[in-house]
Amino acid sequence: MKEIIPTETKTETAVLVGLITSGQRESQSKEYLDELEFLATTAGIRSIRRFTQKTETPHPVTFVGSGKLQEIKTFVEDENNSIRMVIFDDELTPKQLRNIESVLKIKIMDRTSLILDIFASRAQTAHSKIQVELAQYNYMLPRLKRLWTHLERQSGSGSGGFRMRGPGETQLETDKRIILEKISRLKADLKEIDKQQFTQRQNRGKLVRVALVGYTNAGKSTLMTLLTKSEVFAENKLFATLDTTVRKTTIDNLAFLLSDTVGFIRKLPAELIESFKSTLDEVREADLLVHVVDISHHSFEEHIEVVSKTLTDITGETKPNIIVFNKIDAFTFIEKDSDDLTPLTRENITLDELKQSWISRLNENCVFISAREKQNIEELKEMLYSKVREIHIQRFPYNDFLFQHYEI
Repeated sequence: MKEIIPTETKTETAVLVGLITSGQRESQSKEYLDELEFLATTAGIRSIRRFTQKTETPHPVTFVGSGKLQEIKTFVEDENNSIRMVIFDDELTPKQLRNIESVLKIKIMDRTSLILDIFASRAQTAHSKIQVELAQYNYMLPRLKRLWTHLERQSGSGSGGFRMRGPGETQLETDKRIILEKISRLKADLKEIDKQQFTQRQNRGKLVRVALVGYTNAGKSTLMTLLTKSEVFAENKLFATLDTTVRKTTIDNLAFLLSDTVGFIRKLPAELIESFKSTLDEVREADLLVHVVDISHHSFEEHIEVVSKTLTDITGETKPNIIVFNKIDAFTFIEKDSDDLTPLTRENITLDELKQSWISRLNENCVFISAREKQNIEELKEMLYSKVREIHIQRFPYNDFLFQHYEI
């Protein structure tokens, strides 16, 4: 069986498919497909059409129902083979995947496989490559059967009978054993690397640790570059950062460690969360979390909820944190006409009005900046200095004398 390797980024065409359920508004469904399109673009895929289906729950056999699936099939066929794949905005079960492929007869991806594909192309270090490969194998394992359907069709006897054990099943069992062995070896390799990284973290001494967290593409890496004055890779694509970057930085002679971590996203695959837990040790061991939020995004509040829930799942506790509302330079709003009596939406609220909303209850635990335009960075540094100094003094009470008398 071939080794799993990162997929080369190349331009392909695809259609996107999503659901409109009772649990989400139609506008939310559109936004989720917008994010799926951004994911596709990051993977080098150009989307040319979207399909949505209104349903209470995903169809257990075809995800969208047979009628909608035939509609997609007709569109794909009418495009004269120019469409290379169909991407679904949820994780498909092995059964759904097999049935959809048998109808559409082109490459099918779901949100999970697309994210795994992006992670594979972004992984740079041995650590992240092992983590991604482990996640890929865990995703593939329950879906192996579909790889052997062409052999199953050959397993019938000439008299019309059917052999219960054909070559497809034999190969399936072989591949399952190989994958389980590979998973076991990757876990062992990951454990060894984790031991080395734990030792490295222990050797960093007692410096206060600050971790940048946030939704993917919120601007963490750009902010990291500003605060540490070192080059950290940043790009206007999802998951620009996979490997945790740690830098020692100093504000007014107060030194601390600052780390940049992988961005979170809605419906982050369980396989990835499990594989990347060790990368997120920086978050678990941090003394202070700096939650970076793209306030120019109209769903920034939902992004905050996604990140907060993921952090709780990872750390199991609530850590001291501040919220950095980034990209104020890109913030826009639509002023309503005086005779427009429809309720206000996020798009109709100014930045000043937002600051007076629930955000005002954050008091001194938030700041509004533009990392790209370097706006209000000094205000952020003052807040960081105050929070880090407070943690430092709690850890080393005798240093309070030095802070007061020598302005350290």
